[in-house]
Amino acid sequence: MLGIKQDEFALVVGKVIREERRRVGFTQEELGFETDLQRNYISLMELGRHQPTVSTLFKLAKALKTTPNELVLAIEIKLEQGKK
Repeated sequence: MLGIKQDEFALVVGKVIREERRRVGFTQEELGFETDLQRNYISLMELGRHQPTVSTLFKLAKALKTTPNELVLAIEIKLEQGKK
């Protein structure tokens, strides 16, 4: 996928979620509350152990005051930076 390993991709997705969560000043628990997801699941996504579904990505984007497109773009940019 995109010339990178699946686990590397998951780590980048998690890093973007963590950065966006911190940007808006949420704890994992607060983000979980806003998205109706367990804090533990938020943690596992940020660690790259789980990847969000499309519907979860939409929930995350809304809670993080951004768009799903912006989240995907941030992931894409980080992946490109990692190739260089």
